[in-house]
Amino acid sequence: MAFFLKHFKSKIGPKYLQNFYDYVFRQIELDIREIGYGDQSVNKKMKTYVNLLYSIINKIDKWENYNSKIKIDIFKLYIEIEDNNEKFLEYFDKYSDYLTKISFNSFTKSVLDHKF
Repeated sequence: MAFFLKHFKSKIGPKYLQNFYDYVFRQIELDIREIGYGDQSVNKKMKTYVNLLYSIINKIDKWENYNSKIKIDIFKLYIEIEDNNEKFLEYFDKYSDYLTKISFNSFTKSVLDHKF
C-alpha cells in the first residue's frame, strides 16, 4: 500500500486519496472486530497499524534513491525472512515501475488481472 500511495499521491486529488485511505483502514478495523476483539483492543491495534504504515511510507518515499543493500535492509526491518530478500527487491521494483505505467482508474474499475 505504501508504494501505491507514494505513486498516486501526486496524480489524484487529495480528497479521493483520503477516501481511499479511510476505506482501507475502515476495512482493517472491521476485520479486527470480526475476529472478536473489543473496542480497546481494536483501538490499540489500529494505532499500531497506522504507525507501522507511516513508518513504511517514510522509508518508501525515497525508494528510487536507495541502493539494493538499503532496500533489502528495509525488507528485513518489516518482514521476518532471512533468505531470498532479492526476490522481494525484484518484486517491489517491478511493482513500483508498474505503478508508473498505469492509471489509478485501473484499480477502481474491477480490473482483476494486473501483470507486472
